[in-house]
Amino acid sequence: MMTDKSEFRRYLVNIDSTSTHQLFTDCLVIGAGIAGLRAAIEAARRRSVIVVCKGTLESSNTFKAQGGIASVLDKPDTFESHISDTLATGCGICDEEVVDLVVRQGPELIEQLLQWGTEFDLVENRIATTLEGGHSHPRVAHGHGDETGRIIAEALIKKVKQTTNIRILENFYTIDLLTNDSDQCLGIIGFDQKTGPQIIWAANTVLATGGTGRLYRETTNPEGATGDGIAMAYRAGAALRDLEFIQFHPTTLYIAGATRALITETLRGEGAVLVDNRGCRFMKDYHEAAELAPRDVVSRAILAQMRNTESTHVYLDVRHFEKAYFAKRFPWINELLESFDIDITKDLIPVRPSAHYMIGGVKTNRSAETSIENLYACGEIASSGLHGANRLGSNSLLEGLVFGKMAGQAVGESRKTNAAHLKHPLIKYKIPPSDRTRLDADDVRNSLRALMWRNVGINRWDQPLAEAQEIIRFWQRYVMDKIFDAPEGWECQNMLTVCLLMAQSARQRQESRGVHFRRDFPRTDEKNFKNHIEVTR
Repeated sequence: MMTDKSEFRRYLVNIDSTSTHQLFTDCLVIGAGIAGLRAAIEAARRRSVIVVCKGTLESSNTFKAQGGIASVLDKPDTFESHISDTLATGCGICDEEVVDLVVRQGPELIEQLLQWGTEFDLVENRIATTLEGGHSHPRVAHGHGDETGRIIAEALIKKVKQTTNIRILENFYTIDLLTNDSDQCLGIIGFDQKTGPQIIWAANTVLATGGTGRLYRETTNPEGATGDGIAMAYRAGAALRDLEFIQFHPTTLYIAGATRALITETLRGEGAVLVDNRGCRFMKDYHEAAELAPRDVVSRAILAQMRNTESTHVYLDVRHFEKAYFAKRFPWINELLESFDIDITKDLIPVRPSAHYMIGGVKTNRSAETSIENLYACGEIASSGLHGANRLGSNSLLEGLVFGKMAGQAVGESRKTNAAHLKHPLIKYKIPPSDRTRLDADDVRNSLRALMWRNVGINRWDQPLAEAQEIIRFWQRYVMDKIFDAPEGWECQNMLTVCLLMAQSARQRQESRGVHFRRDFPRTDEKNFKNHIEVTR
């Protein structure tokens, strides 16, 4: 799918490489989640590395992840079973070779995390595992109960800080990828909160900027997940893929006026049930696996039940859990619920779906290479082929771990390895002043998120998707032509770019597959759509 050239501007800011503060590195990693940190560690075996992140090292999606990381860790389980579960959930468009690669590397890399100090929960000196929806065996490893992401991130952060040739720049906002006339990536232009605009020239650049959850009003994601990496890759000319596939998590805590908080799927894996506002279990009416059905099925079932009962939410019932066990197994959730005076032995937990995970992204091959020379992508920003049309729960941390290593390994083996050999051109880019009215970026952001939830959400059909594109293009005319000097403005421009591409892809896929459900095309169309929708500038 080609996009309208009139919407395109190559860079978001004016650039003059002769007067901008500059740094040089063999490898630049953008993002500090599991994929970015693992890539940095691997690349640093042979190269100098700079890691930049728009917030702190602790503000990634990885740090917030609750449920766990999936891998074959017990003898009754098999690689073939994990592969089969992943392919079944992916609804026919997974890359089978990628699935095989990721699944088979899992146990070794998780054991490596354990050696690096990751505090996984153990049973008889073995990593404890639990069951989640879509898995045929208990294979989800967890740590500190429901703080798996945090304990993995802390171990990787410690490892990175101990590696002498890795430099970390926090609170550094990456504005754009820099490319030359041959479409080779040369590094980035960004904004350091301490020093201002800065160019980092890099022989190799790794995109690990995470997801897009903040494009939606209802989301589990932290504030930084605004799709920046996808937008900057698009402006640079990288091929994108599967942007219509975004996974909605069925159960986030619904307290009016409060920030949505994830209630891990593992609760349902360990026996929690869903009930409506009349106290009736309803999931058996929608799927034979009930609460353990795939996430897209559970999300749509909850929405349908909310409509049927004229309610804003449903409930998770954990009243049969032993209170002391719950507090130990799910300490973060227990503390959260207690802060709202919810007693799990007496009260139901109000929940509803929220945007959770971007399945599509920057297209990569099996070495994490993108379509742009010297540019790699890994983690949630990448479309690696692992997930297909729907992500199997807890495969995301596994993907970040495996492809982070693969990206770092590819950098180490690349011929374009050394910053000293960089040939960087003079870059001067001047944006003409705009005479159009300036819209309030914060207001546009909020309105955009509401529009995406309403028109490009869990249930989709043609007219709302077309309306979404029309409204986004209107906002773009008054936002994309402006020059901003702070992250809030650049984020708004990136969000508008990615939202339009997502709406276009969703309208183009005239079928229902995985997380993409079209009410006007409710059936899967294998003849015309057993493939991927690619986006190029």
